[in-house]
Amino acid sequence: MKELIERGYVYIAQPPLYKVKQGKKERYVKDDHELKQYQLKQALVGAELHTHDGKPPIKEESLTKLADRYLLAEAVIDRMSRLIDSEVMHALFYHPEIDLSGKESAATAATKLAARVNEVEIIPDYDSENENYRLKITRMHHGNKQVSYLDQEFLNSGDFFHIKEASKLLEGLLGPKAYVRRGEQTHLVKEFKQALDWLLLEVGKDFSTQRYKGLGEMNPGQLWETTMDPKNRILLRAMIEDGVAADDIFSTLMGDVVEPRRAFIENNALRVQNLDV
Repeated sequence: MKELIERGYVYIAQPPLYKVKQGKKERYVKDDHELKQYQLKQALVGAELHTHDGKPPIKEESLTKLADRYLLAEAVIDRMSRLIDSEVMHALFYHPEIDLSGKESAATAATKLAARVNEVEIIPDYDSENENYRLKITRMHHGNKQVSYLDQEFLNSGDFFHIKEASKLLEGLLGPKAYVRRGEQTHLVKEFKQALDWLLLEVGKDFSTQRYKGLGEMNPGQLWETTMDPKNRILLRAMIEDGVAADDIFSTLMGDVVEPRRAFIENNALRVQNLDV
């Protein structure tokens, strides 16, 4: 089996995470990001974003492009929040110009980010191994200290580029009386996120969503249609990037020794999302 995986011959069929029903129409979507994109596509039909008095509203293709750029940045933020404090990641969207080139500039960056978060300590920290500054983020959660770091490697990454680009597009976009309209309903907004959240809430009234915990919840017809039919299925190639690390995590979670497994669960319990019991 190891040789088959190393040669790229092993594939896994990816089942959908959700079934969405709108009226008589049903659709399967693979994950949370695709679900939000699908719902937003429906919500943007006939929607308008009025940014300033006297300016024409943003709608149709232009509004869709803005929404897509924001959702891409939001997806990056949600994914990186497993490694870097979630509130700090969201604060980066509003303060993307972070300079960690020296102690003073890192301290300034820490102050800006700290102003947008609660109960989090952010301080400049010198990384002697890489010989540069980073931000040390400390949060107390349920009596446990959580420490994460924001470093130059992330600021140079493609992920952070998406956050910066979306932030630039939306900076100063909305005026004091901005509002979003869908049909006959309107809603005042101060941030673009509020507009999208309201649109998703409105269209959500027309949807029913079923989240699958496993393939056992599907009948044979659904299993074939979504996961086994070559015309529809999504295949993921099984890969081992680090054989030693893969063997270690497998032994920890599936081995006969209980203590390492308990320690792994305790160390990662607060990072769990979407836990189905």
